[in-house]
Amino acid sequence: MNGYEVAPESLADRVRTLTRLAELTGQLVATASRLAEREPPLGTAPPARELARRLTAAAGQTGLAGEVGAAEREVREFERMLAAIRTTYVDADERPVAEERA
Repeated sequence: MNGYEVAPESLADRVRTLTRLAELTGQLVATASRLAEREPPLGTAPPARELARRLTAAAGQTGLAGEVGAAEREVREFERMLAAIRTTYVDADERPVAEERA
């Protein structure tokens, strides 16, 4: 024993939570992307068109959609990493039991 204990079910709960968070973040990315595709109806005057262009850019891939997309990728990567860690611990816990029986 190395002084700490890992609860695989607790890790599995965390993985499920992260999976749901990633799904919700993906939906947010889709919403932000749709927002970026539409030009806000602010009128045809040059200042209104410039403001509409800036708002669209702020929502686009370099703005909100890009930031949320990056967050989604990070959440999914953390989810994969945590799932791999859980699998490693479960495999390590099962190995000595199997060896003791032999």
